[in-house]
Amino acid sequence: MSGIVSSPRIEAFLEMMAVERDASPHTLSAYARDLADAEAGVGKGGLIAADETAIEDWYASLSLRGLSAATAARRRSAVRQFYRFALGEGWRQDDPSRRLDAPKQGRPLPKTLSREEIEALLAAAGKDDGAGATRMLALVELAYASGLRVSELLALRVEAVRRDPAWLIVRGKGGKERLAPLNSAARAAVKAWLEVRDARKPKKGPDSPWLFPSTGAEGHLTPRRFAQQLDQAAIDAGIDPARVSPHVLRHAFATHLLEGGADLRVVQTLLGHADIATTQIYTHVATDRLTQVVNQHHPLAKDD
Repeated sequence: MSGIVSSPRIEAFLEMMAVERDASPHTLSAYARDLADAEAGVGKGGLIAADETAIEDWYASLSLRGLSAATAARRRSAVRQFYRFALGEGWRQDDPSRRLDAPKQGRPLPKTLSREEIEALLAAAGKDDGAGATRMLALVELAYASGLRVSELLALRVEAVRRDPAWLIVRGKGGKERLAPLNSAARAAVKAWLEVRDARKPKKGPDSPWLFPSTGAEGHLTPRRFAQQLDQAAIDAGIDPARVSPHVLRHAFATHLLEGGADLRVVQTLLGHADIATTQIYTHVATDRLTQVVNQHHPLAKDD
C-alpha cells in the first residue's frame, strides 16, 4: 500500500485478502493502516514476534489515544484475522490476540430525512434554470430512487441509462452485481440531464463514458463536489446541511421503503447488504418514525 510501511508477512496477508476473499481496495487500505498501527505499537519484532501482553497493551492504548469504539473494533478484527492467517501459514504456533474482547459500542441509528424533507430537497435541487440544476436534480432523484452508494452513483456510465431503463445493473462491494430501481421521476430527471449533457459534448474527440462527466482527474463528478452541492441544496430547502449527505439519501431510500411496508429481505437485496443485520437497523428508524406519527396524530394519544 502506498505511503504505508508494511512487513512482508503483512503484505502476504493483504495479498491473500485481495485474491482469495476479493477484498476491495478500500478494505485493503483499511487493513494495511490498522496492521501498520499494530505493528508499530507492539514494539520490537512487530506482530509476528509479539506476545499476549504486547498485543493487549497496544489494544488498550487505542482508547487512551481517543479512537472510537468502532475504529478499535475494526483494528481488533484486522489483527485477529492476521494471526489466523499466520497460524495457517505456520509462522506462529499460538494466537496472542485470542483474549482481545470486542469493545462495547452503541450502534448509532443512521441519519435520514422525512418524505417532506426529501420533497423540499428535490425542489431546491432543481429550482434554477441551467445545466447545473438539471444535473443536480438528476443526481438527487437517482440517489433517492435507487439507494445507490455515492461511489456507485458517480461511476454510472452514460450507456447504462440511454434506453430509459426501469432498473440499473450495479456492481457493488466485492464486485457483486445487483439491480437498482428507477422510478418515473428519476427517469424523467435523467432524460432531461441527458439532453443537456449531449448538447455539451465536445465536437472533437471521444465523448466521456460517464453519466456525470467532469474535467477532474477521475473523469467524473467527485463525491466531495456532490456533497458540497448537496449542502447548498439543503440550505436552500431550509434543512440543516449537517443532516444531509449523499449517504443520507441512501438511508432515506431504505427507511421510506420499510415505512411503506417493504419486506426487509427485499430492502437488503436492493441495498446490496451481505448481512441482513446491517439492513435491520433501518427497521428501528422506521419504527421510531411511525411511533412519532401515532403519538402526534392519534386522537387518543396523550402526554403523560
